[in-house]
This record gives sequence, C-alpha cells and structure tokens, in this order.
Amino acid sequence: MRTSVYKPIPDTKLFKQQLLFWAQQFREVIFMDSNDYPQAYSSYDCMLAVDAFTSLKTDYYNAFEDLKQYQQTTKDWLFGYLAYDLKNDVEDVQSNNFDELGFPDLFFFQPKKIFLLKGNQLEISYLSMCDDELEQDFEEIRSSQKQQEETAESLLIQQRISKESYLQKVSKMLAHIHQGDIYEANFCMEFYAENALFNPLDKFQKLNEISRAPFAVFFKNNKHFLLSATPERYLKKEGEKLISQPIKGTSKRFSDPIKDEDAMNQLALDPKERAENIMITDLVRNDLSRIAQKGSVAVDELCGIYSFIQVHQMISTITAKLDPQYNVIDAIKATFPMGSMTGAPKISAMKIIEELEETKRGLYSGTVGYFAPNGDFDFNVVIRSILYNQEKQYVSFSVGSAITSQSIAEKEYEECLLKAKAMREVLQ
Repeated sequence: MRTSVYKPIPDTKLFKQQLLFWAQQFREVIFMDSNDYPQAYSSYDCMLAVDAFTSLKTDYYNAFEDLKQYQQTTKDWLFGYLAYDLKNDVEDVQSNNFDELGFPDLFFFQPKKIFLLKGNQLEISYLSMCDDELEQDFEEIRSSQKQQEETAESLLIQQRISKESYLQKVSKMLAHIHQGDIYEANFCMEFYAENALFNPLDKFQKLNEISRAPFAVFFKNNKHFLLSATPERYLKKEGEKLISQPIKGTSKRFSDPIKDEDAMNQLALDPKERAENIMITDLVRNDLSRIAQKGSVAVDELCGIYSFIQVHQMISTITAKLDPQYNVIDAIKATFPMGSMTGAPKISAMKIIEELEETKRGLYSGTVGYFAPNGDFDFNVVIRSILYNQEKQYVSFSVGSAITSQSIAEKEYEECLLKAKAMREVLQ
C-alpha cells in the first residue's frame, strides 16, 4: 500500500535540481526528465524513484518470464532497465563481445519513495512502511543544495574501432546487404576512457543542459551509472493503446536560421534517410502486429521532422491496441530489441551486428523506464548516453548509424562523430 500526497511546486526547474541533489544519498536512483519538450504522449514532466524495497536483477536467461512474475506479484510501481543483450532470451543469438562495464542484463526495483511532477503539481507516493518520513523528506528536498563540484581530470577518450577499421567493417556490412542477407542494420562503435574519476551527477547535469532531451535519465545502482540524453521513445502503453516512436534520420543544426531550416528540409526529402525510416517503421508495425488486436496497427505519422538542440531527427509514430490475451511484458518481448537499433530483417541484422561490432552493447541500445501499478508503462531507447562503472573507473559511450544499400561509409562515420559530440564535450 502507498500513501500519496500532492504539493504545488511554483519553481519546477529549481525543484527538479533539488530532487536530484537529494536523491544522491540512495543506492538506487532513477530520475527521468522530459525537459519540457512538447510531446503528444506524455504522462509526467519529471519522475524520481529511489530506495529499493524489492528488486530483480538477472542475466538474459529466462529474463522476460522473471520480469513478468515480478510485475504480476508486486502490482506496484517498478522502475529499471532492459539491456540490449536480452535479445538472447528472445531469439537464438549470442553476445560474446568485449564488456568492461559489467551491467546486469536486467534490473528493476520497487521504490519506497516516488515523486511524480506534472505541470506545477507534485505527487509524492511512499510505501506505508515509510510514509512517516514524507513531510520531512519534502522539507529536506526544498532546502537541498548542490555540493561543491569536484574538479575532474581531463579524460583521454579513445575509440574502440579506428576510422580505417570502421570503413572496412561498413564495407563488409554493405556486402551483406548486396547479397540480400539484410536490408538495413544499425552499426555502432564505442568510445571509452580508463582510470576515469568524476562526479556522475555533474556530468549528467552538463549533458542534460546541452541536450535537453525529452527522455533524459539519471540512473544509479550502487556503482553503475547511466547518464542519458536520449530523444527516442521505444514503447509506451496507455490503457490498451501502444505507442512506438522510432528515430531514423539525422542532420546537424546550424546557428544561422536559414541554413538550419534548409538542413531540416533536406532531411525531410532525403531519399536515403526516408528509406531508412520507412524500413524500420515497417519492422515496428510487424513486431506490434504479433500482440495487437487485429487491424489496430496504424502509422499515425511517417517521417516527421523534430528539432533538438544538437540535431534534427526524423521520427515516425506507430500505434496499436494490445490484444487482451497478452500481458504487458509480452508487448515488450514481442518488440525487443527495438527496430531502430537493430535492422531488417531483425534476426539476421543482430547476427551480423554481433559479428562486426567489437563491444557488447549492454545497456546501450537497451531501454529505461517504468511500469505503473495499473500496467501502463513508458520506456525510452538508450542512445546519446554515458555509461560509467565507478568501481572499475571505466566510462563508455557508443554511437551508431543505419547502414543501407545507399550508405557511403565515410558519411556514416561523420554521422557517428556528430552524435558523439555532446558526450565527448561533457567528458573532456
């Protein structure tokens, strides 16, 4: 049972910062911020969940069944993530690449304390066992101040794949496409630094400030951290309605308004970018049709152009109605991993990706989000994100692009560097 109270919040920007400062005392933290980005589908502007009462941590084996049982047993708010490598639980594929981050494949927790902000109204929801702490915590949050910033040494960021090797690997992927093995695949590479000592909260705030993405996340589980500025929604459930919003298609922004508008228009009309997006839209439609009511899958928007601080993106919106015979976890399992991070056909693309990439993706290109007690959920796609193992002093971020028959390896490499810009700027 939970106790909920409501509080008016006059200055939401300040309060969100105070929430985040206060949260650092806990072992488990998920802070999600929409950064006031205008969205058609949005339940909350900001959410904070801290302090696990119960939790589920597991590798990929039987992970979705374990999550189903956990969700059905608790019937409460659950916050957490699914790593990309849960693909191995869904299909006959493997993950054997190098992994220095060491994140579990799946982690969810039932928080003792939850804060839900919508407009100027805050809902505070505490488990009954600790609801006597609610008012005191609220006063502590309102008086929270950021601790003095630690001066972090400049990090030596290295590429796991050299430019020369990247171009060779893209050529191999193009050969697979020309042979008809795949139509499209998302190929990623890792940037990393060793002996990395820094304050994760500082880095998240800097990343969030320069990106202001609609699905930003600060996640902490003891010594594992995710600092995410992702613009992409993977899957949301509202009642029986499912919403997926894959991103495929990127162009850089310009300070000159005329050049910037021109970049938007070029992206909207670019045949390669449109082909990428349409292929993934078809893949998502196909995935959703496996658990949807007959005839309910629809493309609400195809190849819409949306602007973020760093880049313009091409986004499509696909909706469906969940067939009552399927559980909420079935909806995620049927569509995971998301098409925008794999390719088409999905299984062949995942096998080729595994063969050519050099790093286990882990939480990168996985998803972070929550389940509400009524079974509704909302999950992002973990891109534009920094992953940090504080114990190993290892920090990593990965970027990728979609390879199609029209891809030019040099241009794909440049797109990866553009996507890496914000994370590199934050860490160096």
